[in-house]
Amino acid sequence: MSDYLAAGGRPDTALNLFCFHHAGSGALSFARWPTRFPDGVSVLPVRLPGRETRIREPRITDARRLIGELDRELGPLLEAPYAFYGHSLGALVAYRLAEHRQQRGAPGPELVALGACAAPHLPTPALEEPPTVSDERLLAVLSRYGTLPSYLYDRPRWLSSVLSLTRDDLALARDLRTGAGRPLSCPVVAFSGVDDTVATAAAVAEWRRYTTGSFEAREVAGGHYFVRDETLPRMLAGLLDRRPHTTAAGHGG
Repeated sequence: MSDYLAAGGRPDTALNLFCFHHAGSGALSFARWPTRFPDGVSVLPVRLPGRETRIREPRITDARRLIGELDRELGPLLEAPYAFYGHSLGALVAYRLAEHRQQRGAPGPELVALGACAAPHLPTPALEEPPTVSDERLLAVLSRYGTLPSYLYDRPRWLSSVLSLTRDDLALARDLRTGAGRPLSCPVVAFSGVDDTVATAAAVAEWRRYTTGSFEAREVAGGHYFVRDETLPRMLAGLLDRRPHTTAAGHGG
């Protein structure tokens, strides 16, 4: 099994759902998801280097390197029907990986679902800060928009580690945005949190520019981290259940 995967796929699955986490986080963001989808969907959380069980590995801030590694490492599981869900930073990863595979003529996803992420051509507060921004300034920006868990403020060592991880993840997000713009041919669904001040419904809906396939914009109760609640996986399971059922040879329409 690839180091990028927190869990292995099932040989009898009808669809692999790859889940890409937000900045400063890891695959544990999706720890409860496997129980919220039907048996035919195999939930595969993707873990980037430099966190959780990969804490000793250098973090990747180069978009081209990351997308190339993901395409290679996940390759065998991408031959079966599959879909992507990406949250915030993960939305950019999901889009760029789908874009990369489309460009090289590889089988594409049946659905790309994106959450809590403004379309790449629009500004996002934390991404507008320079890479050399101080910890104090970065903390102030993240605090203003509620993108750090409140319990971290009373735990200085944890806070320092999370800021370091988030800084590198934001550098990756900036690089992922650079050059983004080629439309996908697959269906795209973009989710926004009703109370999210980082990625508003209007900014998330601008993802419609990034597909020539069908597009839906949906709102979910909650703020930037609605990925932690039950509503999103339930909605996503419904969308996957409605999809046309295809064979591995014909997926990625």
